[in-house]
Amino acid sequence: MLKQTLISTGAVAALAAYAVRGKSSSLLAPSVWHGIRKRPAIALTFDDGPSESTPALLDLLSEYTVKATFFMCGQNVRRLKEIAQEVSAAGHEIGNHTDSHPALYFKSPEFIYHELALAQESISQITKPKLFRAPYGVRWPGLRSAQARLNLTGVMWTAIGNDWMWPASRISQLLLRKAENGAIFCLHDGRELRCAPDIRATLEALKIVLPILKERGFRLETVSEILR
Repeated sequence: MLKQTLISTGAVAALAAYAVRGKSSSLLAPSVWHGIRKRPAIALTFDDGPSESTPALLDLLSEYTVKATFFMCGQNVRRLKEIAQEVSAAGHEIGNHTDSHPALYFKSPEFIYHELALAQESISQITKPKLFRAPYGVRWPGLRSAQARLNLTGVMWTAIGNDWMWPASRISQLLLRKAENGAIFCLHDGRELRCAPDIRATLEALKIVLPILKERGFRLETVSEILR
């Protein structure tokens, strides 16, 4: 009896963990984690910006003629509105990444909606986001209704580059290993709400990865494009 109870408890815990953090889970809110698999295209996404480091990333993406999706925090947009406008003017897609980048664990539905709505209001002064990525990939009860009220599609990732803590060589190896039709890669042009973050590892990894992906025949698209 005890063994059966422990197994049941473990199963419930595993299901809860999958619902909250599983990249393919839509139990707590609808989301996607890859695009169409029938054609060789990959979506680069960048979280936590805009930051003072974003212009260097924009220059690199322009050099390789790459369009990407930037999931921005509302507070960063208000602090660096001109840089956010540069992202949009360069033809990149902008998504909602909450206002203050909180983990949504144990947050009320009202708190979750306020975080998304405040970011949506700030970003909508530049462009109206249709996509949302939860900080740390954490979904929680209340997120489904918040996304529905704001008409946002949740976006997870096929692979996350761990570029806030890994060197460029390791980041690039992971991304190249995970490259496949429809992959959505998660990287960062900011570090939560930090000013002037160091994203050199991200930039150096992209200098390795982008020419190789193009040599392999992959197109680099926005998330909306890769879902079509």
